[in-house]
Amino acid sequence: MRKNSIKNIRINNEVRKELSNIISNEVKDPRISGLTSVTDVYVAPDLKTCKAYISVLGDNNALNETIDGLNSAKAFIRTRIAKTINLRNTPEIEFIPDDSIEYGVRMSKLIDDVKKESESVNDESEKDE
Repeated sequence: MRKNSIKNIRINNEVRKELSNIISNEVKDPRISGLTSVTDVYVAPDLKTCKAYISVLGDNNALNETIDGLNSAKAFIRTRIAKTINLRNTPEIEFIPDDSIEYGVRMSKLIDDVKKESESVNDESEKDE
């Protein structure tokens, strides 16, 4: 199975949905933030490993605590995935912090700031004329 095959894309999406459901509804670790998102999942073509990118709304401390909580619940999560998704092998999950949402919000704020600054400069130049 190639890395970008239709089958692999379907497996990635199914694992992402199920992982998100398990984290939000079944894992009871207090370290895991309620605002945790599974942004992306990459399952290896041989179905042995899986990289799950996790995003948490909050500061870096909340993200680190959530990753620690997920790492401690890894065996439980893998067991639940094995019961709900019928795969030849259940992948070993690696949780990776993802700050892409935070990065996007920061870039959007910077763009808005530049836009406001540009509008205020235009308004001042119109008043001078």
